[in-house]
Amino acid sequence: MSQGCHNTSDPRAIEERLADWRNRQVVYQVFVDRFASGREMAARAEHYAHPRRLVPWSEQPSRGRYRHDVGACSHELAFWGGDLAGLTAKLGYIRDLGCNVLYLSPIFRALTNHKYDTEDFGAIDPQFGNDADFAALCDRAADLGVRIVLDGVFNHVGRRHAWASRPDWLTGTCWRDVGNLPELRLENTAVREALYGAPDSVVRRYLQHAAGWRLDVACDLGPAYLAELTRAAHEARPDALVVGEFFNYPAAWFGSVDGAVNIFSGAVLLDMLKGGASPGKAARIFADLVADSGIEPLLRSWTVVSNHDKPRLKTELPDLADRKVLWALMVALPGAPLIYYGEEIGLAGDSDPAMRGPMDWDLANSGRAPEQHAIRKLLALRHAQPALQVGDYVPIAADRLLAFARRTASARETVVVLCNPGREEVNEPVCPRDSWLLDSLPMRDLVGGGHARMQSGRLEARVPPRTVQMWVAAEEPAGRYNYLKRVPG
Repeated sequence: MSQGCHNTSDPRAIEERLADWRNRQVVYQVFVDRFASGREMAARAEHYAHPRRLVPWSEQPSRGRYRHDVGACSHELAFWGGDLAGLTAKLGYIRDLGCNVLYLSPIFRALTNHKYDTEDFGAIDPQFGNDADFAALCDRAADLGVRIVLDGVFNHVGRRHAWASRPDWLTGTCWRDVGNLPELRLENTAVREALYGAPDSVVRRYLQHAAGWRLDVACDLGPAYLAELTRAAHEARPDALVVGEFFNYPAAWFGSVDGAVNIFSGAVLLDMLKGGASPGKAARIFADLVADSGIEPLLRSWTVVSNHDKPRLKTELPDLADRKVLWALMVALPGAPLIYYGEEIGLAGDSDPAMRGPMDWDLANSGRAPEQHAIRKLLALRHAQPALQVGDYVPIAADRLLAFARRTASARETVVVLCNPGREEVNEPVCPRDSWLLDSLPMRDLVGGGHARMQSGRLEARVPPRTVQMWVAAEEPAGRYNYLKRVPG
C-alpha cells in the first residue's frame, strides 16, 4: 500500500536506523580535569609541578595573564585534579541521567589543563592516568551501555610535541595565530599516516577501546582529509562514530563525516529563546537545514548549545523555564542532545575559563537541582519514543509556534511538536501533514499530559508560554473505538 509522499518512509529504513547506535545517542560531555578525582592527589603531585599549580576543588576558575615563558595563559596551567579513575566511578551517574555516550575533552599528554596542545598522541596524560585506566573506563562504560568518544585534535599540536621539530610536518603557521598551537601539514603523507592511515595510527589505535572520535576544528582539516580519516576509522571499527566540530552551516560537510558537532542548530535555538528570531523563522531555518543536509547525517550529529568553549546555559538563560524549552527542543529535533557536565545541576559560568568550573558533587548527589529532574524526564521520553530518535522530520506551517513532526513507519509513533517560546499563550491550529492521523483521533501531550483531538486534519492545542508540547495518538481503553486499526503501523 502506498503511503503517499508526505507519510512514513520505508519501514526497513527506520529499522536500520534503530539498529545503529549512532542514531540513538544522548551525549554527556566532560572536561576531564574538572569532573571527578579518583586517586589520591599526593600520589600524583609530581604531575602538577611548576609552571602548573593545583587548586582546591571548591575554587572557581578565573582569567589569568599570558605567560610568554611557556606560551600559555596562567589559567590554562591551573588544575583541579580530575582523572580517568574518578570518571569511571561516576559512569553510573551519567547513565542514570539518561546519557549513553560520554565525550571526553582531550586526554593525551599536554602542558595545559584543556590539552588541546598535544605533546604526545601515544601517551595518556599521567595527570589523568594511563592506558590501563583508559581501558578500564571503556570496559566499565560498555558494561553500563555507555560508549566513549574521544577528542581528536589533528589540525595542530602543542609546540612541545616531537613533530613540532620537523619543519616538513608543519605549515609554518599556528592555529588562529595562537603561538602554542603550530598547525600540521596534512599535505605530507607521513603526517596523515601517523594520524589515521597506518595500522598503529592514533585514530585506529584508540578505536580498540573507544567507540568514536569528535574532531576538533574539523573545518580546518578540509573535506578531503576528513573523508580519508572517516574511512580509516570505519576500517578500524565499522560502527565507529566520526563527528566533526563545525561552527558554520554544516550541510556540505556531511559527505566527509558521519555527523556534525552541530553548533549551528544550538545557536538558532538560543537566538529564538532570547527573542532574536521568531519561532516561525526558526522553523524555516530547521526545515532548510534538513532539506540541505538529509535526515541521516543529522541523526548522527550532536546538537550543542553549551560546551567548554561557550558560556553555560544558566548564564545565557537564567530562567529555568527557558532552559526547559531548550532541552525539550534538543530532545525533539533530529540529532543527539549534548549535555555539558554540570548543566543538569545549574552550574553557571561565562566565557573561558568560567564555563570550565569544577563539578559540584554535593549538589549533584543531593537530588535538589530542579534541572536534574527536568533533564531526566526529557531524556527518558526520548529513549521511549522511536520517532524522536530516528524519525523523519516534517515541517509544520505555523505563525506563532515552532512546529514540526517526527515520524516513523507507524502512525502510533508520530510525535507532533509544538513550541511556544513567547510570553503569551498561543492557540493556533496546525496541520501535522499526516493522513493517518484520522478525524477525531484522541491525542495526548507526552510532556504536560494534556489531551486534544484531531479535527479535519488539524490539531488545535493551547500552548502556554515557554512550553514545548509533544503530541502522540492516545491509547484507547479496551472496547473503545480504534481509530488507527487499519492504518500503517
